[in-house]
Amino acid sequence: MIRIDSVTKRYPDGTVAVDNLSLEIPDRSITVFVGPSGCGKTTTLRMINRMIEPSEGTITLDGKDITQQPVNTLRRSMGYVIQNAGLFQHRTIIDNIATVPRLLGWSKDKARARARELMERVGLDGALAKRYPYQLSGGQQQRVGVARALAADPPVLLMDEPFSAVDPVVRKGLQDELLRIQGELGKTIVFVTHDIDEAVKIGTMVAVMRTGGHLAQFAPPAELLSNPADAFVEDFLGADRGIRRLSFFSSAGLDLLTTPIVAVDATAEQIAGRSAKDVPYLLVTDVDGKPLGWSEPGALTAGDIDTARLLPYGRPFEHDKESLRAALDCAVLSPTGWAVAVGADGRVAGVVSQQTIGEAIRTAHAEGRSDADDADDAKVAG
Repeated sequence: MIRIDSVTKRYPDGTVAVDNLSLEIPDRSITVFVGPSGCGKTTTLRMINRMIEPSEGTITLDGKDITQQPVNTLRRSMGYVIQNAGLFQHRTIIDNIATVPRLLGWSKDKARARARELMERVGLDGALAKRYPYQLSGGQQQRVGVARALAADPPVLLMDEPFSAVDPVVRKGLQDELLRIQGELGKTIVFVTHDIDEAVKIGTMVAVMRTGGHLAQFAPPAELLSNPADAFVEDFLGADRGIRRLSFFSSAGLDLLTTPIVAVDATAEQIAGRSAKDVPYLLVTDVDGKPLGWSEPGALTAGDIDTARLLPYGRPFEHDKESLRAALDCAVLSPTGWAVAVGADGRVAGVVSQQTIGEAIRTAHAEGRSDADDADDAKVAG
């Protein structure tokens, strides 16, 4: 949908913010610009809606040069979300969200109805409609900003570090909400961030930029982590890029054990039957099969297990849904070194050791290297 062709932004003092940038932003996907300060990522974003005009090159939207249409028309066809939301402090939440529809000539009732619909979509309580921005938390304000950007149903959504001013817990929730909304609406989203974890999590494609406005690499997150283009990209990704890469491998293939699991009302025979030399702990569940904690077999009293004395089971991971990174994290944080896998209903599906997860990781990395080699061979053949 968006094509950036040999675009340069040079200021009168000679500063080059973006230097000969060319790339295609795929339709109905999230493309993330990431890089250090001064790399031109925000400048590039603002050139897409002509808040900044390029010095050279062209940007096309659906094959049409964006300079060939009135700038106000262009901007109203693109949602725009910035850090701290940029809301109108003198307007209520519902009227903030209705801003662009009203500018487009919608009636007040129609615009407000659309605003209420979007409040629900972004996870805002309808009771907040009559409040003002200062009466909301930072996370709620960012949700209002996203709702306002979506109000006129634009095909393109531009987001300039929208979640950087909120705490990590709220930020994760906003990222998850954005992915959910994107799954429903399928917008073309251009997202700017300085956080590589955020880029890898939400991006369909990631553009890593270096100081001076040069494109260092443009690739899907998994390829970026497995095959950084050069030392700059590798350094920017950080020393733990191998751990990040595990996010792209499913935990579905893990070999789960169900033997070392006993119910809280287990008999002596059941406890003895579940014990094994290679599994030093047993996982105790409630009568519904949900985890309660770990214990050494000898510390369990048949028919009268004291749940207060159990070791914590840590955070479980959802088997078939979460990644190998999540499984490894659960095992590392577990006091026993074993991770607990659950189903969607929260019931225990099995347990898995760090050793088994490690074997799965080695297999996944080997397969990933093989896929990368096949891709490189295809490029050479092409």
